[in-house]
Amino acid sequence: MLTTSLNLAPKYDYLAEKFQKAYAFLRRDDLAQLETGSHPIDGEDVVANVQRYTTMPKEQARFESHDRFFDIQFMVEGEELFGYVPRDLVASEPYDAQNDMTFHAEPENPLAASYILLKKGDLAIVPPEDAHKPRCAAGDPKPVVKIVVKVRV
Repeated sequence: MLTTSLNLAPKYDYLAEKFQKAYAFLRRDDLAQLETGSHPIDGEDVVANVQRYTTMPKEQARFESHDRFFDIQFMVEGEELFGYVPRDLVASEPYDAQNDMTFHAEPENPLAASYILLKKGDLAIVPPEDAHKPRCAAGDPKPVVKIVVKVRV
């Protein structure tokens, strides 16, 4: 699933070669068996990060954004609520250039953020213009296996 404003639609080619490499990686049959951590796909331009964690109440999770990478968030096992909102949020911490990460305060209008349910086999693509809130429990907290593919802008 991809959501964006029509104004941003022509800015990125979500079928470009770097995205195709990410999608090919995500079609592998052994994703659930991969070790937690970083797995280069195309040097430093396309990298898969295998994550294992237990979801949390959405009030405990934080919105984050990235300047240099898209996130392709792919659910291997489990499910989670995944929040997203345009990035015009107040930063709650300064930009961390090493990790390409900014954490944000909640939107002033709680209705500004949308949530989708990511289930096994689902993905969400998040461009730098959006903030996202992963790791949110859909009901009781549950363990998940997720791969976040970082695709350089």
